[in-house]
Amino acid sequence: MDLADLRIFNTVVRAGGITRAAETLHRVQSNVTTRIRQLEQDLGVPLFIREGKRLHLTPAGHLLIDYADRLLALAADARNAVQDPRPRGLFRLGAMESTAAIRLPKPLAEFHRLYPEVMLQLRTGNPQQLASAILAGELDAALVAEPIAEGQFEKAPAFIEELVIVAAAGHPPIGKRGSVPRTIIAFERGCPHRKRLEEWYAARGKMPERTIELNSYHSMLGCVVARMGIALLPKSVLSTFSANTEISVHKLTSKESRVATVLIWRKGARSPKTEALRQILSERSRASSDSRFSVF
Repeated sequence: MDLADLRIFNTVVRAGGITRAAETLHRVQSNVTTRIRQLEQDLGVPLFIREGKRLHLTPAGHLLIDYADRLLALAADARNAVQDPRPRGLFRLGAMESTAAIRLPKPLAEFHRLYPEVMLQLRTGNPQQLASAILAGELDAALVAEPIAEGQFEKAPAFIEELVIVAAAGHPPIGKRGSVPRTIIAFERGCPHRKRLEEWYAARGKMPERTIELNSYHSMLGCVVARMGIALLPKSVLSTFSANTEISVHKLTSKESRVATVLIWRKGARSPKTEALRQILSERSRASSDSRFSVF
């Protein structure tokens, strides 16, 4: 049983017979008759009582016409939905923790205001996890730090972050005159900021002797205050930390500190919802062009 058979059956019932249904469908009568008989054979029950050229619905036919109406209406809704350029339905978005906590609240609030028919789901993770989720069909798009696999994803600019090294208050200058702390505090492997910090060490001919892995920036900052090690994180995260007087901030070179966050989606799979978010991020970029840490 397919939609074409149901549409023919529905037309025969509504038109009151094979002849008028054939005219409505622009088919020959024999084709309509054959398709009705094939549908009956497929279901294993008669749908019509035949009295000469007149047709009357059987109890099974009465039951099926109700389902046919609903299925055909649902199919029409589905067609309209996929062809409708307006954002609607479920939008599964991924983001790094710092992006979700610091950068996304205002853009997502605007998204909800403009597109109330969209139901948003947000998942956090590192770029590797989020990219894998997109390829597995679990996410529609994600905000991740570059670099990304150009062959598998399309991207649009989202944010530029300034990364800084944070240490306990009063910590001597870091990276100058050979001062390189032994312990780092970072997310698990796959985090681009951890990779950037390890590259910072390698550029100075050293590697951290110990790595403490945590799963939140505020936990990391708490450990930094406790003098357990140093951490590399977006400077914007510090705006949410109440104990700023208990930490010291150590800047990197412009090449080392700059990191781009991009909106990515699977190549060839841009949706109206993804495009709507991209436009919001772009418009916020123009509106905040004078901000020090603006969307670009």
